[in-house]
Amino acid sequence: MAEKRRSMALQSSKTRKRLPTLAEVLARRTSPPVDLYCFYLFLQREGSEDSLDFWLDVQQHENLCRAYFKDLRKSGKSVRDDWPLYYREAKERGSIYNKVNGINEEGFEEFPSQGGPAGGSSIGHGRGAGAETPDFSNLSHGIEATTTGERPTNGPRFPGDPDYLAQQTRAERKHMLAKRASVAPTVISRSTAITRIDLVASAERIYARYLLPGSEKEIYLPGPLRITSFPISSGSLPHPQDEEQQRALARVPDMFHAQKEYVFRTMEADVFPRFLRSKAFGNLTPISALVRLSLGLLALWAALATGFSFIFLDVERTKRLWVILPFSIAVLLIISHQYELDPILVFLSQSETTPFHLIRIREPYVKKLLLQRSLGVLLLIALITAALTVLFVFVPGHRL
Repeated sequence: MAEKRRSMALQSSKTRKRLPTLAEVLARRTSPPVDLYCFYLFLQREGSEDSLDFWLDVQQHENLCRAYFKDLRKSGKSVRDDWPLYYREAKERGSIYNKVNGINEEGFEEFPSQGGPAGGSSIGHGRGAGAETPDFSNLSHGIEATTTGERPTNGPRFPGDPDYLAQQTRAERKHMLAKRASVAPTVISRSTAITRIDLVASAERIYARYLLPGSEKEIYLPGPLRITSFPISSGSLPHPQDEEQQRALARVPDMFHAQKEYVFRTMEADVFPRFLRSKAFGNLTPISALVRLSLGLLALWAALATGFSFIFLDVERTKRLWVILPFSIAVLLIISHQYELDPILVFLSQSETTPFHLIRIREPYVKKLLLQRSLGVLLLIALITAALTVLFVFVPGHRL
């Protein structure tokens, strides 16, 4: 339901008369300097771009799963016949794909949930008010438990298998998963139909990049949302008689949705407001603003030296008016640092992405805000410059 509300609230840059939301930025409905590209650069500067990478990769994984279910429906097969365990999971726990896999079009009298009456709604898109979000936090623990049914005996089944733990060290397991992540394609070719192995490979790559303890791009997640091991391998599908592995495979499509929602809410509450303040009310990066402060202090020193020289040389007042030039430059640079806003660049419709690299301001509402703020900054600069100029012009001269 949360995603549905976000999708309904999306507006284009031309019709929007407010600052964009994070959902609109991620949906690429915004223009510079508040588009996804600038947001990513801002996160890089903050050192937190891994969260956005994770969100985008999970979004791509979910799009891949949607494409899989669409291909399945085009082929004339039903999810119930082709993937019965996923069908059961989607009925009992809900799935964000129930609008594209055809399950919402069927009745819910079969596969009642344990401990309650039959029923179930999809999560995310079209989820009912009382729907329960799938909990994958205990997935790895359940899979790692010893099974009582049949199991393949030709080697370890998954990284969390006790037999596997006895054979390989933790570092070797990390290296293996990282290697799989590096060879797994980021974009699956659409020249052929998407298979379940493609879905597993996509999920495994996400786990190895962001959720594997000690991985280079590991993101923080609270305890209930952590996945301690990836249950299956992308090398081949699980054995048909291995119920635990088959159940884990059925949860692969929705596996990261709860983590994706948590990352979205974290960015929305923390880093995104700072991004808007930086880009909608200013157009400078911190390094560029610091350079302006240094140059402004140097210009202020030159202006004061010139003003005092005119006083102590008893220069006539009309000639002292020249101090307005260094004072204007000094005040402009110092105020630009203070507000992280260069009004001259705003009038040229320019904003910095990285230090001293500019991009054209195309978001209408942001451009309006920056113009209004620039006019206020220019008025402040003019008042301070005028006060300093009057002070040094009308002070009586005294030749030493």
